[in-house]
Amino acid sequence: MFFPSLICDTLGHASQIHICPSRMPPHLHRCPHLTEQSPWGRDRGNFMESMIVGDVAELTDNQGTLTLFTNYKGGMNDDLIVTKTDQGYLYVVSNAGCADKDTANMKVSTGHGCALMNTTLYMSSSGASMAQVLQSGLTDDLSKLTFMTSTLATVFGIQGCRLTCCGYTGEDGVEISVPKSGVVAVTEHLLANSEVKLAGLGARDSLRLEAGLCLYGNDIDESTTPVEATLLWTIGKRRRQANDFPSAEIILPQIKARKRVGLVSSGPPVRQHTPIPRVSYRISTRSGCHIRFNFHFMCFAMGYVDAPYAKNGTPIQVEVRKKPVVTKMPFMPTNYYSGQ
Repeated sequence: MFFPSLICDTLGHASQIHICPSRMPPHLHRCPHLTEQSPWGRDRGNFMESMIVGDVAELTDNQGTLTLFTNYKGGMNDDLIVTKTDQGYLYVVSNAGCADKDTANMKVSTGHGCALMNTTLYMSSSGASMAQVLQSGLTDDLSKLTFMTSTLATVFGIQGCRLTCCGYTGEDGVEISVPKSGVVAVTEHLLANSEVKLAGLGARDSLRLEAGLCLYGNDIDESTTPVEATLLWTIGKRRRQANDFPSAEIILPQIKARKRVGLVSSGPPVRQHTPIPRVSYRISTRSGCHIRFNFHFMCFAMGYVDAPYAKNGTPIQVEVRKKPVVTKMPFMPTNYYSGQ
């Protein structure tokens, strides 16, 4: 299959930048910037917990959680989703641009009696009606798959696909892991529905920003701690109490010197890496971010400010003509499927 598109670099991986006109129709995103690993073995839970902040032990079968690889300085080496499957292995999705350091870290920890495997490719779908489109190719009832749960299924005749109810856009979504031999067939079946539109990383980046979600390498990196990025919720309660995750001694008592906030402005767009004098050093925004719906031609961005400036309604000076104001995130309401 050939679909012309502009190409951009995403953490060293070539990605389509094509942008769809809205978030409403069902979209299909190819995700070459993501990688999958399946640690298996008797001690796989402790294996993962030795590297991340999440609580794998508390997960029920086929439930997943967003978590973080933290480093010795308290920063984030990567963000990832870990799912505890009922098939005797964990299902891990992380950034391909961080694959070398992630895999090296995991191989160092394989003394727990675990091994890694990966034989699939990854794509993401989103949009309010995407579940109905997918359901036409399934024998299983997709309505039973709620947010952050996962299942193995046969999709349009392709066996061994893993479906996960989650997404990176703030909308209902299903992440689809497909055996490499079946990727073309599944893609062709989905695109045969006239409602489904292809979307590149430009669209995905715009939608995740509207939802107030972080992009690794852009809003968070090895120098950003979970506290600063308002991602403290990713640290499991048991892990906090036990103080046993990597760099817990740095992260837990950390004074909130910086905090990730949402910014809105009626002036020119605040571009990526725009300085905020005296209170921060980085802004994350998308290009051309004047929005007609709900925002009334407002521009929006995410950035880091000193804690005293993080209160909603605080005007922030940046190097553009009008001051943006700190606002609550997400910018757009999220619509995740909870089974109701």
